[in-house]
Amino acid sequence: MNHHAIETPKAPRAIGPYSQAIRSGELLFLSGQIPLDPATGELVSGGIEVQTRRVLDNLGAVLESAGGSFADVVKTTIYVVDLDEFAAINAVYATYFAAAAPARATVQVAALPKGAHIEIEAIARLG
Repeated sequence: MNHHAIETPKAPRAIGPYSQAIRSGELLFLSGQIPLDPATGELVSGGIEVQTRRVLDNLGAVLESAGGSFADVVKTTIYVVDLDEFAAINAVYATYFAAAAPARATVQVAALPKGAHIEIEAIARLG
């Protein structure tokens, strides 16, 4: 089965040797996004709500460039530095997904690249 990289300037460039996403057939594997401003490549300023919104906007840009949307997402993984921010993350996250929210795991980690407080990766099915 063929697979190919998805890249868009509407999301931050990869900060390592990876693609923003890989499409393999109907599946789209989106690399983790941290709250970087796509125009500057710098971490956005603000609390966890601002960071969560930027991360989801970045994921949305990659989804869109592949011809998808948040309605196509079937699984996400959230990495967060402080689980005490779980409720605030959920409040923002819920505004991006319809009633049938994707399956999800949330994991607390010691640190994330560039001092980010949150990273989200996703898998979508495009058809």
